[in-house]
Amino acid sequence: MAGLENIIIKPLITEKISQLSDAHNKYGFQVLLGATKTQIKAAVEKIYDVKVINIRTTITPGKTKRAGTRVKKLSKTKKAIIALKDGQKIEFFKGV
Repeated sequence: MAGLENIIIKPLITEKISQLSDAHNKYGFQVLLGATKTQIKAAVEKIYDVKVINIRTTITPGKTKRAGTRVKKLSKTKKAIIALKDGQKIEFFKGV
């Protein structure tokens, strides 16, 4: 398996996750498909220096896209919703 730095692919910045982070101190990340919850927890705690109390994961099936007569299948993705300890937060956009 990949190192802890490679488990998190990117943070998810959507309207729904922004509302979750404001109201419930939860953040979303796109992670590697084969990553376990313990690996995700270790990666977030190491990279962002926070205390994770809960993780929920979901695997989204790949979509089928069409362009004219060509059909293309996109790959599956895995998302993780991370709940942090009270008083802690993650700053994605520092100085903006």
